[in-house]
Amino acid sequence: MSRYVLKRIGTGILTVLVVFVINFVIMHATPGDPINYLMGKDNHNEELRAELEAKYGLDQPMHVQFFSYLKTAATGDLGDSIIYGKPVSQMIGEKVGATLLLGLVSGIMALLLGTVMGIYAARHEGKLSDWLFSGFSYIMNSVPSFWLGLMLILIFASGLKLLPSYGMTSARVSYTGWAHIKDVLIHLILPAVTLTAILIPQYFRIAKSSVLQVTNEEFVMSLRATGMSEKKIFNKYIFRNAILPTVTIFGISMAFLITGVTLIETVFAWPGMGTLVLKAINQRDYPTLMGIYLVMSIAIAVVMLIVDLIYALLDPRIRYQ
Repeated sequence: MSRYVLKRIGTGILTVLVVFVINFVIMHATPGDPINYLMGKDNHNEELRAELEAKYGLDQPMHVQFFSYLKTAATGDLGDSIIYGKPVSQMIGEKVGATLLLGLVSGIMALLLGTVMGIYAARHEGKLSDWLFSGFSYIMNSVPSFWLGLMLILIFASGLKLLPSYGMTSARVSYTGWAHIKDVLIHLILPAVTLTAILIPQYFRIAKSSVLQVTNEEFVMSLRATGMSEKKIFNKYIFRNAILPTVTIFGISMAFLITGVTLIETVFAWPGMGTLVLKAINQRDYPTLMGIYLVMSIAIAVVMLIVDLIYALLDPRIRYQ
């Protein structure tokens, strides 16, 4: 098991380095730079440009910039934002909590609901519940997340006035303690429901197909021939084998949620990493972008490592290969 863990850790570190290099090259190959944003479109002062490029090290060759940033990042220093002049680690720290809260709540809810729906539909294949759950899954799979978010805002915020439509906390009131937690949870409902509804179909499909596939395996038929109860067969053999693909999908989904909730955060004005990413891209803020991509790639590598370990615990054949 220890050999398996070390191998996965090494793969994760290599993945982070490769992603780091690719992001750096693509970023610097993209037209535009932060100096244009600082100077303004109508300012063509070449002396000022040269001074600003020298100040931020942008006058150095690309490979020199790369190794310089890699050296500082290895010490935990992500540099300072060119546009805002603030430490990148501080800017990320202010936003990452909101993204993780939204992503984790939505991911776990989708995992539980989608898996339960898929298992129930598989065990009642062809019945009304199967048709209803499958229909819901097909509809949610085809609905754009931003459209669903806007519809929920129109119904529950603008129409019924039951829930807030934007932000993470109330702008006019400063709550503390449990009142603050309650305020955050109320603001979390609409964006979390939107993300959960969009993610449920993938868990539903994989859970249903996995249960049906394992149910039709020869070893299950053999167990039934011995007279073993259906409940014991399902709980001890079918469920444990069928849940493995769901674990993999959950890891992939969490990686997506950490990096891909920008659209939902924009729709609901959720103060997470999404808005910071968009601003950094528009302003070509290289240190901020590199810091964000580095944190995201590390987060994805850690999530995938945890998923691999869970997978190995559930299926001993994986760690012995």
